[in-house]
Amino acid sequence: MKNSPLYYSVGPLLYCPANHTDIADSIIQEKFGTKYSLALCLEDTINDRFVAQAETVLIRSLQQIYTSSELLSFFIPKIFIRVRRSAQIKPLMHRLGKAADLLTGFILPKFDPQNADDYIQTIVEINHDSDKPCYIMPIMESPVMIDLKKRADVLYEIKEKLNSIEELVLNIRVGGNDLCHAFGFRRHCNESIHGISPIAGIFSDIITVFGTDYVVSGPVWEYYNKEGWDTGLNRELADDRLCGFIGKTVIHPKQISLVNQAYAVSPEDLKDAEAVLNWDADNPSFVSGSPDKRRMNEYKTHVNWAEKIIYLSEIYGVCQPTHPPVSE
Repeated sequence: MKNSPLYYSVGPLLYCPANHTDIADSIIQEKFGTKYSLALCLEDTINDRFVAQAETVLIRSLQQIYTSSELLSFFIPKIFIRVRRSAQIKPLMHRLGKAADLLTGFILPKFDPQNADDYIQTIVEINHDSDKPCYIMPIMESPVMIDLKKRADVLYEIKEKLNSIEELVLNIRVGGNDLCHAFGFRRHCNESIHGISPIAGIFSDIITVFGTDYVVSGPVWEYYNKEGWDTGLNRELADDRLCGFIGKTVIHPKQISLVNQAYAVSPEDLKDAEAVLNWDADNPSFVSGSPDKRRMNEYKTHVNWAEKIIYLSEIYGVCQPTHPPVSE
């Protein structure tokens, strides 16, 4: 399990096509707030014939943000570039110049055993030549993961390859829309992706393989307007948390606050986590009632959960109580 708040801090990852010319101004003016990360996408959101143009706009946007940051004080989110292939990474870094310092890392789509080695070698070389870590977030969305007979082998092969640079893998991400596309699925705003059994099965296998060692982030939510979009997002976020996802891909600024609220820690969980982590090592019993006498705390089985709760509380804060205090 990751033992640093950094890996839990990506939170709502706002996707933006890299050819949006107003993204720099939006960041400088803090139009999206101060609790989100940003993905500038050169992949599926860009027409194949206009990738070079999008790269130029992206370079210009990041250089504008960098220049402005030397003159003004404003929130700069974790910024990632979603590339199409490993060969894009080094030329982009070179063209960015000093503005490359703004980058937290790269998002690697359709990550699978066939492209993993090239991506990993490129990131190793980038980090060898830099004083600042450059992280990656590979996306588990390749069609090779759909084949049930091969899925476990594919996922474990990917994990074995990533383990060589584990500290540079900020999150594992899942491509809900790409996986749904393979089946011709699309959920409505009153439906959770976790209710689509074939997709939920793939998610479960990804969490099973990666969840003990990596932070795995939740799939994109497409709805951002009209009745029910927020209720649906909250429902899916609850499913995300229950299934082990931390953070979520978002496509509109209106979604950001809901994701942050969903990962805020309840006072009950925080008190229990602190109690577990502060357990008296000389106590003959490793089990007791929770501080509010509502449930059981057991040191040996709840310590990993407790550490995650502390990290989440540091990043997302503490929400309002969900249950009234229980009297003695």
